[in-house]
Amino acid sequence: MTGEFLLEIGTEEIPARFLPPTMEQMKESMKTKLDEISLSFQSLETMATPRRLTLLVSGLLLKQKDQDQCIVGPPVRASFDEDGNPTKAAMGFARAHDVDVSLLRRVDSKRGPCVAIIRRIYGKSSMELLGEFLPAWITSLSFPKSMRWGTSRISFARPIHWILALLDGKVIPFELDRIHSGSLTYGHRFMAPGPIPVRSFGEYISNLNAAHVIVNPSERRKLMEESVHKVALEYQGKILEDPQLLLENSFLVEYPHPACGSFDKKFLVLPKEVLITAMREHQRYFAVEDAEGNLMSLFVAVNNTAPRNDKVVTSGHERVLKARLEDARFFFNKDRNKTLPEHLEELKGVLFQKKLGTSYQKMERFRSLALFMADTLCPEEKAVVEQTATLCKADLVTEMVGEFPSLQGIMGRSYARLSGIAEEVAAAIFEHYLPRFSDDALPTSAAGALVGIADRLDTICGCFGIGLLPTGATDPYALRRHTLAIIHILLHKDYRLNLRAAVVKSLELLNDRLERSAGEVEEDVLSFFRARLHNLMTGKGFPHDAVDAVLSVHFQVPPEAVGRIEALNEWRSRPEFEALAISFKRVVNILKNQTLDEQISPELLEDPAEKELWEALGQARETVNGFIGEKDYRGALEVIFRLKGPIDFFFDTVLVMTDRSDLRTNRLNLLHGLGALFRTIGDFSKFAV
Repeated sequence: MTGEFLLEIGTEEIPARFLPPTMEQMKESMKTKLDEISLSFQSLETMATPRRLTLLVSGLLLKQKDQDQCIVGPPVRASFDEDGNPTKAAMGFARAHDVDVSLLRRVDSKRGPCVAIIRRIYGKSSMELLGEFLPAWITSLSFPKSMRWGTSRISFARPIHWILALLDGKVIPFELDRIHSGSLTYGHRFMAPGPIPVRSFGEYISNLNAAHVIVNPSERRKLMEESVHKVALEYQGKILEDPQLLLENSFLVEYPHPACGSFDKKFLVLPKEVLITAMREHQRYFAVEDAEGNLMSLFVAVNNTAPRNDKVVTSGHERVLKARLEDARFFFNKDRNKTLPEHLEELKGVLFQKKLGTSYQKMERFRSLALFMADTLCPEEKAVVEQTATLCKADLVTEMVGEFPSLQGIMGRSYARLSGIAEEVAAAIFEHYLPRFSDDALPTSAAGALVGIADRLDTICGCFGIGLLPTGATDPYALRRHTLAIIHILLHKDYRLNLRAAVVKSLELLNDRLERSAGEVEEDVLSFFRARLHNLMTGKGFPHDAVDAVLSVHFQVPPEAVGRIEALNEWRSRPEFEALAISFKRVVNILKNQTLDEQISPELLEDPAEKELWEALGQARETVNGFIGEKDYRGALEVIFRLKGPIDFFFDTVLVMTDRSDLRTNRLNLLHGLGALFRTIGDFSKFAV
């Protein structure tokens, strides 16, 4: 039989940012625990509000299944004598397990026929099992920050006030730090704070809805989205789309009550991003736009209670926001007393990292690196690249960015425009921060792209150079994110930048700041890039062996590596592919541990098969190199695939490891040339064939 298991942990208000990861943690850890104790179930879901963490398991087995346990003992031949009487071995085995020797059974095991004891293990009830493990399971939940309260012996995100625990409507009895589980929940703290009896999940949801609590986050978010849009529409406006703010607000309230307020139009002279950030980051307010996308002097706040007097509550929001906007206006006007270039000198007093110097010194390094890359990729943009790199960090010392760090780059663009800096430079100052997060926009300008790559590469090489390598648990300088951002930019812009050359240049610029050998750091950084590119491609669905085959040979120019992977993945479905891969593996095995001069002597080619392969290889090499130069990897593979006949003919008729050393060396050199041709695409030996 199966039943419904409902758990609710009632607490003080838990920070909104804790709740989504905690819901996922609860789901995964409960699945693991139920599997561990052999309790099957149909479905499991988690929900949360600021004051409660809820878990529902449907179709939970109400009792563990009974199982037969087989305890294998000594072999049959050692357990009974010639007359069939039990030996000391059999009697000792039976006595050790407290059974009569007559209950021993014969079973077949890996050791052959043995005696065994078959015991019936009766399953425990789910009620008993849940009561046993729930206290420890609750306290095992982890949070970014936990606390203790009063004389409590446990720590949790916030103090626990009640625990509702039901299995098919019956209370699962247990105690956690003097809190007894029960069948009561509690409604909204202010609008319906009293106890509410619960017998089922359906009743739990409906009773809490009546008590001004929407437990399901997706339902709460949907209601909030509809209501904030409705309120804005009443003022002929529309909410500025902000999914993250919507998500955060949905975990700040148990029942959303939006209200629309306004602020003085004089603040609209501030950059749009300043107003949005002031509303969003400090107050969690939604900005409002008109039909043309212009910011209106309105905002929508989401309250956790239905106000008795809308005007009083709204005026409170307006008063708080006014103070924030006055601060922002003060900072903005103070920053404008200097041009953006005039702020630059202050970077000399800002420490980037103790061992890597100031932000000014970092800027000088990545400016040189960006110009180095521009020499190859877009020399006509060098002037814009240089000016962008010089000014892109100047806004870090402004009052506005000091108050709102998320505005770095945005304020740099605004202050550049106000300082009369060319628009292409102003735009690139902002773009060099892109992408800021997963799925963010990528830089469109060459200057923004190159300065962004150079800035990140300086951070990566610098951190690797002083031993600040990311671990599985920590990555304080976001080196993984920076590496992926560089790869995404290179792919997006189709920049054929050689990563090794760029890394070597970056390490040269860091020179005396390195605490490890430049060669060691170079290889570590490149391996780090290879791993990130590998994860990116396999994450897109490309098979591991195809990705391995290319990246083990080619990864230093990411667009070219991706082109090879795509081509190889397409061609692997051809019927002749497996035979070619097998032939390549054979070549690799033959050449293993061989010392070669790689020079082929035509006069030593005696067999028609080796002559044919040599001629075919010479023709193919020239054609393949032409296709590779044009980045036509599919065309190159087509040429390589045509070698199947000469390769098969060669291996069918030619003895490579002949006793004649000159012939043997010549044939090995021929195979080496064949392998090198294959490796212009990838290492075919990586394929599992």
